[in-house]
Amino acid sequence: MENTSFKEDLTRKSKNVPQECNNIEVDGPKEEQNKEISLVILKIPDGVPATEECALLNGEVQQTKSQTPSSSFCVVIKQKFACPPRGCLSLVVTNVIMVILVWAVVWSITGPECLPGGNLFGILALLFTAVLGGKCISLVKIPKLPPLPPLLGMLLAGFLIRNIPIITDQVQIQYKWSAALRNVALAIILARAGLGLDSKALRKLKAVCLRLSFGPCAVESCTAAVVSHFIMGLPITWGFMLGFVLGAVSPAVVVPSMLNLQKEGFGVDKGIPTLLMAAGSFDDILAITGFNTCLGMAFSTGSTINTIVRGVLEVVVGIAAGLLSGFFLQYFPSKDQINLKWKRSYLILALSLFAVFGSLYLGFPGSGGLCTLVMAFLAGIGWSTDKSVVEDVIAVSWDFFQPLLFGLIGAEISVASLKAETVGLCFATLIIALIIRICVSFLMVCFAGFNLKEKIFISLAWIPKATVQVG
Repeated sequence: MENTSFKEDLTRKSKNVPQECNNIEVDGPKEEQNKEISLVILKIPDGVPATEECALLNGEVQQTKSQTPSSSFCVVIKQKFACPPRGCLSLVVTNVIMVILVWAVVWSITGPECLPGGNLFGILALLFTAVLGGKCISLVKIPKLPPLPPLLGMLLAGFLIRNIPIITDQVQIQYKWSAALRNVALAIILARAGLGLDSKALRKLKAVCLRLSFGPCAVESCTAAVVSHFIMGLPITWGFMLGFVLGAVSPAVVVPSMLNLQKEGFGVDKGIPTLLMAAGSFDDILAITGFNTCLGMAFSTGSTINTIVRGVLEVVVGIAAGLLSGFFLQYFPSKDQINLKWKRSYLILALSLFAVFGSLYLGFPGSGGLCTLVMAFLAGIGWSTDKSVVEDVIAVSWDFFQPLLFGLIGAEISVASLKAETVGLCFATLIIALIIRICVSFLMVCFAGFNLKEKIFISLAWIPKATVQVG
């Protein structure tokens, strides 16, 4: 009985639907549409006005359209070239205007410096070209392989600028500016490395980190020195200089990769990203100190012992300055201040830059990087979970200087100044030293709780070389 009364009530209410609800019109030309309107009759409670019934029924209208391929193509063309522009066309126009405005503003201030052949013109041209190269290389998709890193496109952009004669004559960057920009990028990436270190994992892996910091770099440097002495005929002191240059790991390649792995959660349980960032950074400090010590021995007329003591002093000064700066950043600015993340970001970036450039000015080039690393690590411990917002700010600054860094590195390669025989001998020296380094790195992480794949990964992570060598 209840079902019968429900059906009768539903039929009665459907008949009482106002006439205007049945006269539903669909926008658009009638000749382009094939209208199929289905009304779903719902049970409407008593007392609901007819206008609400119309709205309910109108909401249930379903329209299906049948379009020819030509009409679909026309719709796509209209969307792509709409006026005013939208989508991809609007994005391209906006970016081009922004680039032109950057150049125009700098030109209006500096004048000839921002014209072809000027220093600022070269920097801007290299920056925009490197960004474009990174975007283009990221679009390349190779089946069954991960996407190519943008830094390859940035390197290629700098290489092309340097080795295409017409462009080379117009894009000129003074060495002083080039070195300064590379050091800025180095300071930023070392600050990111220090903030990204996990104190718990580092405390757990301190013995392995110590072995990885000194063992592979020292062995590779000695191997390169001996091989270059017998193959290339270099003096043994110059051979060690070459060895320490080759022994440095590129933090600009390793640190961002490890931060991405850490963000995704890969290897975090065993502290692999922290281990590689910390050991790689100390590896660079050792390489820089060793290179400057050998450089002083090669050209200095003083005592060799004084040169070695000076190298040790660089390490001590760097650690001491980093400790003082790190403890300062833990308490200043205080947590009750406004715009806390911006003040912290400014202070850590400013102190990092001052440490790198100040150490160069004072004649202690190895101290600046070590000071930056220790300072950022201690600051991150004091800020605890709040350091993530500072890391985001520093990551933005790295996104700006990364194209400049790798573009400048690519621009340092001049094909005209290379000889095939020299390239072959250098390549052989590099390969032999790398093979020895990989084997030593594998041995250094044995008996540390890593499985075979993790040991191989750690060993191969030391291959990248770029930033320190060019700097």
